[in-house]
Amino acid sequence: MEKYLSYSTEVQEAMAQGKPVVALESTIISHGMPYPQNVKTAREVEQIIRDNGAVPATIAIIDGKIKIGLSDEELEMFGNSQGVAKASRRDLGYLIATKQLGATTVAATMICADLAGIRVFVTGGIGGVHRGAETTMDISADLEELAQTDVAVICAGAKSILDIGLTLEYLETKGVPVVGYGTDTMPAFYTRSSEFGLTLRADDATTVAEMLRAKWELGLKGGAVIANPIQEADAMEESFINGIIESALEEASANNIAGKDVTPFMLGKVKEMTEGKSLDANIALVKNNAVIGAQIAVAYNK
Repeated sequence: MEKYLSYSTEVQEAMAQGKPVVALESTIISHGMPYPQNVKTAREVEQIIRDNGAVPATIAIIDGKIKIGLSDEELEMFGNSQGVAKASRRDLGYLIATKQLGATTVAATMICADLAGIRVFVTGGIGGVHRGAETTMDISADLEELAQTDVAVICAGAKSILDIGLTLEYLETKGVPVVGYGTDTMPAFYTRSSEFGLTLRADDATTVAEMLRAKWELGLKGGAVIANPIQEADAMEESFINGIIESALEEASANNIAGKDVTPFMLGKVKEMTEGKSLDANIALVKNNAVIGAQIAVAYNK
């Protein structure tokens, strides 16, 4: 793996000393928000993880290497670069071979974290089954990765532009535990709850850590979704955001926007129609997930 993996000094030292490490994706930097807000947010999220006793490892593809942890200069360069490729499982080999810049999605970040032996990963929301997938077959590679890669994903649920019910059905079929963190219902990214109940709940980091340890020691392959609701003060009103999503979906359909273009289009439209409030909520929920993710990593490390 030395040929392909490159560690930041901070991460290398943390691993040598047996400290807990938390993986972070880079798509949120390159495709999730504009510069310089993206770099500022990435630095703040990394600091939150440090403040809660763990070490952050932002993952990206740079110059033919999987970078596990970015230096301050790399983070700045990455956040300010144009035409960064969005990397999922299918893209990793190609981007490494061609030495292109690649921003890791949930699926790719899970793969890279697993290669580096990192078991806890913090993100905003997972991908899932898209609305209308019964005809388009548009299902995120994140779900298949969760079925086979041993990394826990701390998120604010599935992005609310998706079909959350079908996403949960898919995860159940694949045997992926979805744990409500302090909640009995699936959070819907911008809102704290949805109409979909969860069968698993944990109210503290130790319970999650012990579940992960037992799962993997039993040889049960695959990850876990730790669904941590956005905080009340940052959440958006359910009927308001759902109305905007419906309107944006109709516009996407009318303009024949499909496949991997749907998510960035939808997130852009939602940001525009909420006058930027959705971006504020997105940043707040990632920071909230970073706190819980670091606590889980610390508990798991013990």
